[in-house]
Amino acid sequence: MNDRIFLSAPHMSGKELEYIQKVFESNYIAPLGEYVDKFEASIKSYTGTSNALALNSATSALHLALRVLGIGKGDDVLASSFTFIGSVSAVLYQCANPIFIDSDEESWNMSPKLLNKYLLECKKKPKALIVTHLYGMSADIEKIADICKCHGIYLIEDAAESLGATYHKKQTGTFGDFGVYSFNGNKILTTSGGGMLVGENREMIEKARFYSTQAKEPFIHYEHKEYGYNYRMSNVLAAIGVAQMEVIEQRVAKKREIFGWYREFLDDVEEITFMPELKNSRGNRWLTALTFEKTDILKIMNALEAINVESRPLWKPMHLQELFKDSTAYVDGTSEMLFSKGLCLASSTTMTKEDVYKISKVIKSV
Repeated sequence: MNDRIFLSAPHMSGKELEYIQKVFESNYIAPLGEYVDKFEASIKSYTGTSNALALNSATSALHLALRVLGIGKGDDVLASSFTFIGSVSAVLYQCANPIFIDSDEESWNMSPKLLNKYLLECKKKPKALIVTHLYGMSADIEKIADICKCHGIYLIEDAAESLGATYHKKQTGTFGDFGVYSFNGNKILTTSGGGMLVGENREMIEKARFYSTQAKEPFIHYEHKEYGYNYRMSNVLAAIGVAQMEVIEQRVAKKREIFGWYREFLDDVEEITFMPELKNSRGNRWLTALTFEKTDILKIMNALEAINVESRPLWKPMHLQELFKDSTAYVDGTSEMLFSKGLCLASSTTMTKEDVYKISKVIKSV
């Protein structure tokens, strides 16, 4: 049996153990420490954002963003339907109501047209919008940001999958009131588990920092006027993140190269459509995503599994999930179509052109 080719396997830079060793030498193993500060600084420098807060997950970051913005029980929060559930779980944590907006075929991300149409027709104004940059590809974020500004709605960018992706050379995650990145095990960079909250408003980021450490008041004893959470990232994981950030542009380049190889080997298959890239944007191509007009994707998945290669269907839209059966959804069938026909192909940055050729050959055989 060949070694398994994973969808997006962790890929270390080579400096992680050196930095972890320094953490152990300092004995700052618990949350906070030199490398938490360094990791936050590296994200600020790379993305151009003014403030960053290292956390234990991107979901925690989304939760803190909603809490700081005052989103609470009964409030409406708009969200991409075509996404992972982590993008919207935090809405439920705050006892708010998710309202799902469908995708467009131009980006596979949230449709600005449907978003604007909903806002013009709705009777109750939503408080916030969480837009996902799907599979590392930028949504039409400038239009979406303009719509939010016009309607007085907070904008939170779920850039969990899109660190390194840009729109007009500006990093995704930096257009809204808050941006969120993920460092889960399969992301373009990983700390094994972790997330980052970024934003331009220092006061709001510091409020999120306060909530992330159990909302402890600045007294010598443990004084609490509000409740908080245990959401901070550990110094050990942050050391991994610092090492990973040193190779971020290499990882983006390799992901895009892998996508280019798939295009080279599969472009002559008429029924295949690859996930588009908006003009003036640069996706990180975290996963190579595509649709098949006629072929059953389960047949392709089974054929790839037979050669020990991982693949995965595209996200099942949130408005189709049992959990959200009673939620409002403003859809036109786009994400449902993409889910029924779409597949994510193995895109690990350790892959070779020969690996991609082998995978493509199997797809063509099916």
